[in-house]
Amino acid sequence: MTGLYIHIPFCESRCIYCGFYSTTRRELQDDYVRALCREMAMRKDEGADGLATVYIGGGTPSQLSASNIRSIFDGIDDVFSPDWGKMEITMECNPEDITDDFCRALSQTPVNRVSMGAQTFSDVRLRFLRRRHDSAQVARAVRRLRAVGIDNISIDLMFGFPGETVAEWTDDISCALALRPEHLSAYSLQYEEGTLLYRMLAKGEVSEIDDETYRMMYNVLCDRMEAAGYDHYEISNFALPDRRSRHNSSYWHDVPYIGLGASAHSYSGKQRSWNVSSMTEYIRLIMSGVRPSESETIDERTHYDDMVMTALRTREGINLDEMPEEFRKYIVGSAEKYIGAGEMWTDGHRLALTREGIFVSDMIMADLMRPDE
Repeated sequence: MTGLYIHIPFCESRCIYCGFYSTTRRELQDDYVRALCREMAMRKDEGADGLATVYIGGGTPSQLSASNIRSIFDGIDDVFSPDWGKMEITMECNPEDITDDFCRALSQTPVNRVSMGAQTFSDVRLRFLRRRHDSAQVARAVRRLRAVGIDNISIDLMFGFPGETVAEWTDDISCALALRPEHLSAYSLQYEEGTLLYRMLAKGEVSEIDDETYRMMYNVLCDRMEAAGYDHYEISNFALPDRRSRHNSSYWHDVPYIGLGASAHSYSGKQRSWNVSSMTEYIRLIMSGVRPSESETIDERTHYDDMVMTALRTREGINLDEMPEEFRKYIVGSAEKYIGAGEMWTDGHRLALTREGIFVSDMIMADLMRPDE
């Protein structure tokens, strides 16, 4: 079965760290949703084996009107005829959008999981990020979602802010755990080229945390989450039992997915494709019957490199038994020095990172990829 990702690029304003394609042109919302539904119809055959998950991400999907949210799910119903009762259906939401009216509208849809961008429980750091919510709105949003029956909530946190202390980060984790979300994702603050945060770094207005502080923060995160009963199943992700993100796990475990919308990516197992990163161009081409995408064919070597980059992010790591002998011999031989250093482990069937290995995961992954021949 296939995962379905729908990109909603609308935002009220831009956060300083965000490198995803988004726009503040909300007047295009109706036209964009019509184009999304048209793209669904154009790609019906790709979901012929059925949908396993739906993930509506962004951008800020909670900026959609109730009527446009309904239109998207009506379109999925018409094109893919999903069995909603057996699926994970996630929608990304910002805390300030989760009003009583929004929750009532959400309860009329198949959505059964919400991923909420809290980022931090410090109002000072929220203002630094240019976020629109304050820390108190996160708890209110969780209560409202629970009240309408959403029993699978994921919270996103960030750490490694300029000048942030380990104690401040520990407080953020405590605030999140007090809400007992079913899932938590935690990422270090990234300085991506093209973002305002990156320009602030280049001007010397902010500075990155040092490696020692990063290690301390990550270790505190892992220790606190595991002590609270969460499964550390991927480098940045923690879940209560049976609450792993099924959709995101498909990315790490080589499951095909369909990506709809401007800048969305798709993967069939043999081909990867991506839509144009322009709202107006996407709408124009889709409504004229043309899919606005580029693609590349994935050969065995590219597939191997992709697996190193994705499966090694997970606790289970790479399944060596499913790997062609040529690649298996290469990766086992290349990994010996990291196993000896305590940065990887293997039982002969699987190869994975240890917690120490996570700190140098980029280096390990790059080293395990096949060199150019």
